[in-house]
Amino acid sequence: MRIRRLLLALAVTGGLVLPAAPAAAQTVTATQPILFVHGYQGDLGTFDRMADRFLDAGYDPASVVNWEYDSNQSNAVTAEAIRVKVEEIRLATGWDRIDIVTHSMGGLSSRWFLKNLGGAAVVDEWVSLAGPNHGTNLAYLCHDVPCQEMRPGSPFLTALNADDETPSSDQVRYGTWWSPCDEVLDPDESTMLDGATNTMTPCFLHSWLHDSPSVFLQVQAFVAG
Repeated sequence: MRIRRLLLALAVTGGLVLPAAPAAAQTVTATQPILFVHGYQGDLGTFDRMADRFLDAGYDPASVVNWEYDSNQSNAVTAEAIRVKVEEIRLATGWDRIDIVTHSMGGLSSRWFLKNLGGAAVVDEWVSLAGPNHGTNLAYLCHDVPCQEMRPGSPFLTALNADDETPSSDQVRYGTWWSPCDEVLDPDESTMLDGATNTMTPCFLHSWLHDSPSVFLQVQAFVAG
């Protein structure tokens, strides 16, 4: 009876019928934590896709920290909040050092943390996606504190970029990604930093830098280095 059923299946399908192999269980190993820092008026949704891609790549869910903060406050205030969050992550995961991946204005507060609040001692790789590291002229259209800080030549940016744009580069690897078609940054090249690995993307809009599959692969390789 079993032979007859097998012959019938072969006749119907035209080939050998094999039982489906069970899906291999994905092994999740301890991975260095990543803190995602969104930009002006952003929220947790900013990094949803990139965070999910890190999880799909096998990252420990405890190490993928998609974080939300009040982006209406000064970047210096946010930098202190980042310092506190990083300490929480280090205590929770047991890792001494973490990575930080930022979008837009999130690069400014996290750089302040690295430069002025001891962040260089606890961060391995830092990433800026479409960050206004030298300001954007679009910031003249809004007037709250963080927006004023993003204006080219603002006192905040002048202090942030003084002396060394990538301080403690012997401890921290700095990477930036920028697009020649960014509708938010003016000039587009504002993101690039002296002493960083600066990568120009294809013609992407501002928000696509945190959603692009190709940028994710490049960022994943960078933080794994």
